[in-house]
Amino acid sequence: FLDHVALGNEEWNPWEGDEKNELVASQQRYKANLKMIKNARSHLEQTSLRVQIWGKAALGLYLWQHVFGGHLQPADVTAQWREGSQKAGKTYFSFITGPSVVPGYFSVEAENVVLVLNGREKAKITYATQWLHYAQTLIQTHKIQHVAVVLLGNEQCNNEWIQPYLKRHGGFVNLLFVTYDYALVNEEDIFQWPLGVATYRNFPVVEPSWSMLHDPRSYLCNFLGTVYKNSSRETLMEILKQDGLDKLCWIAAREQWQPQETNESFKNYQDALLQSDLTLCPVGINTECYRIYEACSYGSLPVIEDVMTPGDCGNSSMYHSAPLQLLKTMGAPFIFIKNWKELPAVLEKEKKLSLQEKIQRRKKLIEWYQNFKAWMRQKFINSLENSFLTSDKG
Repeated sequence: FLDHVALGNEEWNPWEGDEKNELVASQQRYKANLKMIKNARSHLEQTSLRVQIWGKAALGLYLWQHVFGGHLQPADVTAQWREGSQKAGKTYFSFITGPSVVPGYFSVEAENVVLVLNGREKAKITYATQWLHYAQTLIQTHKIQHVAVVLLGNEQCNNEWIQPYLKRHGGFVNLLFVTYDYALVNEEDIFQWPLGVATYRNFPVVEPSWSMLHDPRSYLCNFLGTVYKNSSRETLMEILKQDGLDKLCWIAAREQWQPQETNESFKNYQDALLQSDLTLCPVGINTECYRIYEACSYGSLPVIEDVMTPGDCGNSSMYHSAPLQLLKTMGAPFIFIKNWKELPAVLEKEKKLSLQEKIQRRKKLIEWYQNFKAWMRQKFINSLENSFLTSDKG
């Protein structure tokens, strides 16, 4: 010890050897940590999904623009080819749509595909199956790994044709998101998907404005639509007329359904939603209709005829609250009535509401609808990631 001190003025550190060892060890730990972080990051990049959505039904635009809040280039709705992309969760999504998106004539840019298809009627199903066969070929040739389908289902829930394509029946489709109260929804590989707004009529993404929330509205309620013979819509019209309520509401009934809106009829419809406190939603072929979601977009509270329509929808134990199981589960703040004879009492109550009460209700409705879309988006992403990443690990 003394020998060391005599060596000079520099202070002797008996722990120097240990410190050097510690420094080496800490450098090694640092390198190991760095390697671990790099591995974790590359592992994360490996587990990140790339998903290409092929929008071959108008429902795809509701998914992409309304639920995902995504944009499309070019903005022109009549363009032959439109595309967009965004990162969400661990997934990078790209979206393509338009008449030019034809099997074999575009580049498949992801190992995971979501096919948005229309299965509403025979001719549409024929077209949809061509896309499914194309996707099946891509799976067989290992060009893609996983397929999910978002399906505009049949209004009476006759969707049997899609079942052989599902994995659970020996097919290749991992997940099915389907509109209406389809009885086979199980929240495992078959999920209910909202009908949404009529994007085929170019219904826009509506940004709530101050005046939409706060201005008094000129009408108690609105109904613009087709009145079918011997339907509850006829009953609705009679009730409105006999109580003189049609004078307080914006009512424009027609006898035949119009698939194509004129600019004028579409503007009228939007004005009616914006100028009415309530939107009347009588059942059609199905209880769920575009009108429900379009009314929400403008803060006009849907008054829904809460009855099951004929067909195969909701015939399962899960559907004790059908119709509109999805909306009810999500706590939709709507007015549900079983018979239009209840309407005069609803409108009487409406007349007594102050503007302040109506403003609060509009805010609540618009906020609910935004949360609903955010929840559907998250559920969609989680379902894809859980299914696709798990099946990758075998």
